[in-house]
Amino acid sequence: MAAAGLCPCRALLARRGGALRALCGSVRGLAAGPETHFGFQTVTEEERREKIYQVFQSVAKKYDVMNDSMTLGIHRVWKDILVHKMNPSPGTLLLDVAGGTGDIAFRFINYVRSVRERQLQRKLRHHQNLSWQEIAESYQEDKSKSLGDSQVVVCDINKEMLKVGKQKAQHLGYSEGLSWVLGNAEELPFDDDMFDVYTIAFGIRNVTRIDLALQEAYRVLKPGGRFLCLEFSQVSNPLLSRLYDLYSFQVIPVLGEVIAGDWKSYQYLVESIRRFPPQEELKAMIEDAGFFKVDYQNLNSGIVAIHSGFKL
Repeated sequence: MAAAGLCPCRALLARRGGALRALCGSVRGLAAGPETHFGFQTVTEEERREKIYQVFQSVAKKYDVMNDSMTLGIHRVWKDILVHKMNPSPGTLLLDVAGGTGDIAFRFINYVRSVRERQLQRKLRHHQNLSWQEIAESYQEDKSKSLGDSQVVVCDINKEMLKVGKQKAQHLGYSEGLSWVLGNAEELPFDDDMFDVYTIAFGIRNVTRIDLALQEAYRVLKPGGRFLCLEFSQVSNPLLSRLYDLYSFQVIPVLGEVIAGDWKSYQYLVESIRRFPPQEELKAMIEDAGFFKVDYQNLNSGIVAIHSGFKL
């Protein structure tokens, strides 16, 4: 009888123990932070940041080679279109976020140099009455300022990506008007109203809090400044979408393993594209951050899209 009388007590204790464990689990979950996604996995925001950092630390040295392999080189055309859409003039101050290996920065410098060169040629044509020596002196003086006070600041959270970018810049001979800053897109290390243009190419997808990154973009832009985002997006053509999915999930991770020795990182990159907001949703998020005249341009049936907005 005594043993039988203990059973209800045990059941009550068991129920209380279960409730306590559930409560402790909830508290641990709250302490770990809000949940989000890393590809198709559910993780905390802090875990996602750490995992993404590890991804790009792992792929940094092969990042450019893999971009060429994954897109068959088309990413170069997409980036050219982005810079032509920007249409920077000499004197433009650009912030390129998540721009570690320098692709946008180098294109910006080339574009501004080309514009500056055309300006210089027009100036010389209007001075036909000058002597040869005066023309040569004027040309050399203007030529020494090939960017016309333009500057590009490359900001990236990953040290390895910045290291690769700096090495590329040195190899390709880029130094004037170019600087590299370690920084987080969600908390930029710059003053308010500093830049004429903010670009982020294939980077915002890897930001944990996109809303914070957009708010920071708005903060650091001057009034009248422009926001430009180049990112993988939602394919509009159903047949192309199926082929694209097949290529993405069956081919890209294999390329990652063969070329970079890293299947998992490229599996994440493929999955992250599928979890990224489609064009209209991202447009609404950019507008919520305060930008005006927000629109987007689909490239290759929406495989990628360029979103644009202005701080007015």
